[in-house]
Parts: sequence; C-alpha cells; structure tokens
Amino acid sequence: MGRFVFKLPDVGEGIAEAEVVSWHVAVGSAVAADDPLVDVMTDKATVEIPSPRAGRVLAITGGPGDKVRVGAELLVLDVENDEATLPRDEAASPGAAVAPLAAPTIPTPAASAGPLFTVAKARRTPQVSAREKIEAPVASARPTGAKPLASPAVRRRAHELGIALQFIPGTGPAGRIGHADLDAYIASGGNAAVVASRPARLERIEAIKIIGLRRRIAERMQESKRRIPHYSYVEELDVTTLEELRAHLNARHGADRPRLTLLPFLIRALVCAIPRFPQVNALFDDEAGIVRRHAALHIGIATQTPQGLMVPVVRHAEALDLWEVASEISRLAAAARDGTAARDELSGSTLTITSLGPIGGIVTTPVINHPEVAIIGVNRIVERPVARGGQIVIRKMMNLSSSFDHRVVDGWGAAQFVQELKGLLEQPASLFVE
Repeated sequence: MGRFVFKLPDVGEGIAEAEVVSWHVAVGSAVAADDPLVDVMTDKATVEIPSPRAGRVLAITGGPGDKVRVGAELLVLDVENDEATLPRDEAASPGAAVAPLAAPTIPTPAASAGPLFTVAKARRTPQVSAREKIEAPVASARPTGAKPLASPAVRRRAHELGIALQFIPGTGPAGRIGHADLDAYIASGGNAAVVASRPARLERIEAIKIIGLRRRIAERMQESKRRIPHYSYVEELDVTTLEELRAHLNARHGADRPRLTLLPFLIRALVCAIPRFPQVNALFDDEAGIVRRHAALHIGIATQTPQGLMVPVVRHAEALDLWEVASEISRLAAAARDGTAARDELSGSTLTITSLGPIGGIVTTPVINHPEVAIIGVNRIVERPVARGGQIVIRKMMNLSSSFDHRVVDGWGAAQFVQELKGLLEQPASLFVE
C-alpha cells in the first residue's frame, strides 16, 4: 500500500489557477482509474479531471468555489502499490506522479472577452446488457421539483441516451447523479422510485453559493455594466409582411431546407445596415482607447443552456444566405447546449443578438457583451389592432429593444441604425435588393 498525492495539473493555455466546481468523490470513496474526481473551472472552461490511479480517497483539498493553483495538492489516494507514489510534503512538479491530461477544448484570448461556456472531458459510455444486473446504491430522496445535480459529462451522456435526469435517483453527495446511477437506471429498465408525499408547510431556506459558471456570468455582467454607459432604444416594427414571406418560404422549401425563423431575416437586415453604420459593428478597447470597426459581421446568438448563458457565434454572416444562417444558428445552439461547441464557435463575436423567443416580453434592456458596443434584443411578436390609413387593422407587431455603448455610439446614430433595421424588416423585399 502507498500514498499517491494528486496535484492540479496544467490544463493548458497558461492557466495558473482554477476554481473547484464540484467533487465527484469524498473521503473514503473508492475510485478506479479514469473515474471522474473533480470539476474545475478556469476563466475559459469547465474541465472534468479523472483519476490517474485506482485507490481510496484519504484526503481532499478545497470545496466548491475555492481557488486552487496549478501544482497544488488536490487529493491523496491510498493505492495498492507504492509505485509512482509521493509523500505529502514532497515538492514535485504538477505532472510528476500524474499521467498527462489531454488538453481540453478551451477558447484562446481574443479582442473580445467572449462568452462563457463549459467543456467536459468525454467519457466512454459503458454497454449495459439486458441480462446484466447492476445493484443500485441507496438513492437519496430529491424533493419534488428540485433540479437534479450531475456533472456536464453525466448530463451529456444522459442526453445522448435520451434519459431525463429528473427521473433518476442520485446516490452521490446531496443526491448528485453519477455514471453508476445511470447504469443502474438502464439496467432496471428505466424504472425510478417514486416517493409519494403529503402536502406540507415548507420552512426550508436554501443558501446557494454563487460559484462556477454562474459566478463567471455574474462577474462578466457586472463588469459590463460597470465599464459601459448603456443607452437603450426601443422601436416597434410591423412584421406582418415579413412573417408572410417567412411562412411562404418555409412552405415552399421546408422539405429540403432548414426552417426559417425571424433571426436569419434580422441578421440579413444587419448585414445590409452595417455598411452605413460601421460604428455599431465594433469592439472598444477602453484601456487602450481604441475602437476597432469590423468589416466582417460575426453575430453572437445569446443561448440559454442547462449550464447557463452561452453565446455561440455565426461567423461571416455577410457571406451566408438565409438558409445557411438558419442552419448555423441551429447547429451552434445544439452544440452549445450539449457542451460540444469548439472554442472558435464560442468567441470572437462583433455584435450580439439576444432573444427570449415567444416569452420575449414587450421591452427588455439587454446588457452589452463587453467589449462589443451594441446588442440587439428581440421581443415577441403579437397581433394587435393598429391604425392604417384611417382604418383599424390587425397587424403582427414586434419590438426591438437594443442597447448601445454611449461612449462609441451616439444616441442619434443608434436611433438611425434601428430605424434602418425597421425599414428593412417592414419591407423585406429590400433585404434582397443591392
């Protein structure tokens, strides 16, 4: 028997420290080689770190939200033999007793601070035969309506298997669902225990520490609001004709082309308007005092995922047609939600669109994705009576709620820009006229 000291390895890209997001093990846990040990987050990605050795956990260092430097001790294992073991106080390099980790897919620094996202180490999915019997550990009860806890890798695997996590009992700390719980659920034929409960008065107060991706989002939003003097401008659009055109194109080409939503038309309108308003498609390096106006339009699409808000990027929108834009939006949103998006698909935007879809409300005041200087907010489409030519008619109306960096984009210029978008979208034929 011997002791194996596991230290936080170098996860690449010059990262000096990482934040502990969650532990998959506890003191006394038995682990096998390649079992997940801990999820850590850098300023660019969340990485699931596996165990390089089999053994039993003797000690762990740091809890969720704690920062750990590269080379600092993470945990100590009691292993079967003392080959490649280290005493606790030996000052070894981070990789001295650890097999090197594959470099995670993380974004490189760019002029834009970029969006937030998570990347988890891929795991092999074990094949479970219907004849095999896996004894499920005792699961902890999950209150009705409570969100199931699981690592990104477990969530991805469950998604690939078509399994809803809320139906799976978790045996880890606080009811966390692990790969063994997935295996047990599959082997049982998909039967989860259902605990009936009587209505009762609820007195519980849950204190949630803001860590991981949620903390990164909070820090980014706070920094954006602190540094950028936001100016918001809201205008209503009559999109009746646009919606008729969209429905016509979907009916005509729906069998062999991607389905068109409103976003490809809005992006086309941006492509047409940006040459007249280049100050909107720009990044502001406020420390250097430099505004970089971009000829290329790289559109960030704010996307809600199980891990939090991410912004996949449709690159060179100026070179894509409506259906190519629709296909890219669909592909990137799916990749962001299941955690498979590459680093260059999640950074480098020059202008962002945010949309809450059918629940988009009447007016929003979107926060600019620093160091961009503008964000376009889409609200829901509603049918309502409108006066036209002295008559009351029913039209499909929608508000654009946009925010601008007042240091770079003047109020008058922002209003002119939105009015240009309004004209293009209300007369959609103009989107295709040079």
